[in-house]
Order: sequence, then C-alpha cells, then structure tokens
Amino acid sequence: SEMLLLLVLAVLYPGGDNQGASQEPISFHLIQISSFVNSTWIQYHGSGWVDDLQIHGWNSVADTAIFLKPWSKGNFSDVEISDLVELFRVYTFAFIREMRAHVHEFQLEYPFEIQGIAGCELHPGGAILSFLRGALGGLDFVSFRNSSCVPASEGGSRAQLVCALLRPYGDIFHIVKKLLYETCPRFLLGVLEAGKADLQRQVKPEAWLSSGPSPGPGRLLLVCHVSGFYPKPVWVMWMRGDQEQQGTQRGDFLPNGDGTWHLRATLDVAAGEAAGLACRVKHSSLGGQDLVLYWGGSVSIAVIILIVMVLCLVIALGLALWFWRHR
Repeated sequence: SEMLLLLVLAVLYPGGDNQGASQEPISFHLIQISSFVNSTWIQYHGSGWVDDLQIHGWNSVADTAIFLKPWSKGNFSDVEISDLVELFRVYTFAFIREMRAHVHEFQLEYPFEIQGIAGCELHPGGAILSFLRGALGGLDFVSFRNSSCVPASEGGSRAQLVCALLRPYGDIFHIVKKLLYETCPRFLLGVLEAGKADLQRQVKPEAWLSSGPSPGPGRLLLVCHVSGFYPKPVWVMWMRGDQEQQGTQRGDFLPNGDGTWHLRATLDVAAGEAAGLACRVKHSSLGGQDLVLYWGGSVSIAVIILIVMVLCLVIALGLALWFWRHR
C-alpha cells in the first residue's frame, strides 16, 4: 500500500522544470526548544511542520498536542495518535527531569537552551530519509545515526560525554529508531495525501516597486516587493535586459496572515543607472509567465489610491448635485 501511495504522490507532487517550482524534498519534522533559565524555571515549546507549514503545536500547560489543520493526523487512527501523544508527553517530562538532574554531569551552566529537530523527508525519486539532530545554544551538538548517538564537532568534549552517558540506554535508541524509520515515513505519506488540497495550493504573487532610504549621495535603493504567493519557493532578481544584477539582495521570507509569503529584493545603484532596470519574478503559480516590472514604468500604489479617491469624490459630488437639482 505504501508503494501505491508513493506512486500517487509522485503524480500529486511532481518536480517542476522552472526556477519557481520546488524540487526540494518534502519533509515532516518536529521541533523542540527547551529553555532552562534556572533549576526551577524551564520553558518548553514543541511544534510539527510539513516543510514551512506548521500543522501541530504543543500545549505545555495541559501537556498535549494541538492539531492546527483538519488533516494534521494524516491517516493515523485516533488510537495511534493518542498513543503517540502519550509517548511524547512521557518523553517531555523525562527529558526535562533528566536534564535538570544531570546539569553538572553534562558540564552545563544556567541559563542554556537546547534545540532539537527530528523527522523524515520524501525525495523526488521516492526515497524517504530520516533525521534527528540536537543543538546547544544554536550550535550542532549531537545527531542520531545508525541507531547510535553521534557527537558533532562543534559540540567538543561535552557532546562526546553526553553520547557516552546515553550509550547504555539501548531500549530508548530502539524506540527512537522505530519512530524515525517506521512511524515517521508512514505518517509523512499519510499527511501528504490527506493535506494535498492545502499543500498543492497555488497563489499568484503580487509585485510592486518602490525606493528605499538612499544608500548615499547620488545613489538609489530600488526595492521590489513580492507578496501573497504560495508555495514558498520563488525567484526574484533585478535585471538589465537578460543580464542578472549580481548586486540584488534578497531579504528574509516573511509570513502573511493568510499563510502566504512576502519577500523584498533590493538593488543599490547610481541614480543615473536606474533607467532600464526591471524586477523579474518567477513562481510555480505563474505557469511560466514571469512577472516583469520596469523601474520608472509603473504607477506607484499611492498614486493609484489617490486617483481612485479623487474619482470617488467626483462621483459622489456629481450624485449629490443631481439629487439636489431634482428635489
């Protein structure tokens, strides 16, 4: 049945041949962030994601999972989901307890933060690879490979010590291996099938140009805004004809309230060299028809709004005059 589902997913999530389409693996992963402020104050955050879309949360007060989408349970039964939630509840309690009990043994000092990510990813060829990595203070610390703990080079002797202390717990590693290599792939395939309507959603981007704060005398900062697009992969570049402008700087992807994304691409140029430049946008929703906006060739949003307001005012005055004359 899993082979049949893989074939179905290959049709539902094909790799595109344009630069706006995603050819990256599709992953399901859990993220854990544990902040140990002191021996009594610990903050724990857990979440579940399909790529950049959050579908699970964790209520740290009630110690239970939050399902953010109607399809967040994939094709798992309520009993299977309940068992997994209980397993993570026990894990969360045990993890915090053991970390507090072995702070000095692990050579840690308050405050410190531990980040963890675990999951699996479906590659375009159909292979599913699993992963588990832990970080300390944002630096790679340990990972799980071949049923054992592997210290990261950034973790130094402390990471080696932690792996040595964990080595005797073979039963725990057996559970982790089962979750990573059996449960996660099955859950990933089920979630991709159940959530295909949301995950296959295509929303076309809107784009407009503006100028940013002047970088210096005689220079302009050209800004290309691209917003409202989904999925996340997008290609934005300032161009002169067919030549890409290597000075293009892309900002961070910012989420919109409706689940779409926003991105800015800027270019620092001499004021006399702005003419003839254009911002080109490629995205899978555009069907190969790129958006091209020419600097100086488009009306700003503010001007459009002003024109609309003036037209509305003229129409309103005309209607008022007509009614006054016919009273």
